[in-house]
Amino acid sequence: MTTSTQLPMPCGRGELDPQAAKYLKALALLNGPPLQSKSPQQARADRIASGHANAGVIEPVAHIEDRLIPGLAGEIPIRIYTPDGSAPFPVLVFFHGGGWVTGNIETHDPLCRSLANRAGCIVVSVDYRLAPEYKHPAAVEDAYAATVWVADNAAQFGGDPHRLIVCGDSAGGHLATVATFLAHENDGPKILHQLLIYPVTNTATQETKSYLKFAEGLNLTREGMIWFRNHYIGDEADAQHLYASPLLAQDLSGLPPATVITAEFDVLHDEGRAYAERLAAAGVPVSYRCYGGMLHGFVTNAGVMDRAYDCLDDMAETLRRVFAS
Repeated sequence: MTTSTQLPMPCGRGELDPQAAKYLKALALLNGPPLQSKSPQQARADRIASGHANAGVIEPVAHIEDRLIPGLAGEIPIRIYTPDGSAPFPVLVFFHGGGWVTGNIETHDPLCRSLANRAGCIVVSVDYRLAPEYKHPAAVEDAYAATVWVADNAAQFGGDPHRLIVCGDSAGGHLATVATFLAHENDGPKILHQLLIYPVTNTATQETKSYLKFAEGLNLTREGMIWFRNHYIGDEADAQHLYASPLLAQDLSGLPPATVITAEFDVLHDEGRAYAERLAAAGVPVSYRCYGGMLHGFVTNAGVMDRAYDCLDDMAETLRRVFAS
């Protein structure tokens, strides 16, 4: 990872990784309906099916436990992954992707297993409320409530509340960023680091260069992302708020150090990079890496894209380093 206020130049050579290209060709052959024509229920079922098919190795973990914890609007399901070793373990609070509409603990179970094993930490995966049944800020409320609960109760399950990191992919990356805002504003849990995997950072616009360049023909299109966003945002004014669009926050100073990961062929590439740049400009230590040739969602498609394992190893190295500091 590169740590600097001067981020690396844009990544890649403008060419899809061969495995990513093969994956897109397979999707095209299926000739399925576009995301924006589906109901949320169908999109959720399809996400679960594709997740199972493309997840890669399902690693055994020493101990896995499902719990229900209190939230502002009822109980929040979580899953706790504990690796081999001796307590107390550092703790990673994880928020799954899926555009705030799809995804759940099961879709990201393989990723959480791998992170727990590779980083030697407890991973707490949070099953926050989904849109459109629950619009913004329901997911944000659940994400922060879960972060506070983990910090307050880590000792119950062998965790160290003083070594706490938040993480998420895509919409989950958005929730991880906002959890750090809320912790900072409310004198909440001390978060050591935010690990953001191709995060959504601006729901107010879908007009960046990467949105326009990669609008069609990939696994996540511009219209698909707009479908997700419109299910999540209930009032257009909400999209301007920093809890929906962290990139629009006036002041990012004082937030935890960050690692921001983007994929070259991704509508979200530019806003992920822009958020890393904003953090660095505010004096927040930032590590940034763009994976050349990769698609949005590649980290949870390790069964068809080998570079997912490279990314897992990079993330685990970052986690181990931060937890040891």
